[in-house]
Amino acid sequence: MNQYLQLGHEALGSPASIFGFLICVAVAAYAQTLTGFAFALILLSSVAVFDLVPIADAANAAMVLTLVNAYSFFRTDRRPPPWRMMRPALISSLCFTVVGVGLLMWFSSHATQWLKVLLGLVIAGCAFSLMLQRRPRQTLSSPAGFGVAGSLSGILGGLFGTSGPPIVYLMYQQPLDHSLIRRALLLVFASNSALRLVVVAATGTFTLRSLLLCALSVPIVHFVTIFTARRPPPVSGRTLRAAVAWLLVISGALLVFSGWSSLALPT
Repeated sequence: MNQYLQLGHEALGSPASIFGFLICVAVAAYAQTLTGFAFALILLSSVAVFDLVPIADAANAAMVLTLVNAYSFFRTDRRPPPWRMMRPALISSLCFTVVGVGLLMWFSSHATQWLKVLLGLVIAGCAFSLMLQRRPRQTLSSPAGFGVAGSLSGILGGLFGTSGPPIVYLMYQQPLDHSLIRRALLLVFASNSALRLVVVAATGTFTLRSLLLCALSVPIVHFVTIFTARRPPPVSGRTLRAAVAWLLVISGALLVFSGWSSLALPT
């Protein structure tokens, strides 16, 4: 028994780092339940800033916890996911995730860092345009528009593990109720996480630390998601759109910083 406890302690790290990680998990689950996205963005950026656990293990855990968040939400909110509306985005996103992984393998690491910088600038530009847009579109985007957004999300998810911005930008432009937008985004991200989890498991890169982090975090994600879904804060749609835009700005800035820092390092 002591041998297993010692193994778990060595895999996880110090109690302080694990406690900090679990707090970040709770914040990420709260934000994702409100907006429909941002779990991985908040969790991975917080882990990187505070150096809590290895990023690769946190990313593995984020895939599983995104699925837990979606499961807990849809168990609480019994309204059906918008399968029909999101079908073009789902199909294209899943297909192009594989394309993104292939591109990641094809590009050299140096070229990938330049892509990160470019991607971050594009995301920040989309966020500012969302801020300037005073009201949503008058009509729903075409299935082709959903397909294009899903394709871009899939490519970005495969390349960088950041699939959210294109589909988030599209959905928050639609003349839809926020609860429907949230259900649509949770559906897309849960599907992408399931696919990426299969790929990671097949390549044998899901570590013991990732598994232990998931085991500790699943109850927190479950209860935070249920509580937030049942008792959301009284914020207006305009305030929520602003929060989403700023989350996109942060996402873009983190990508630019990450890519530029890697380029600046001596080779």
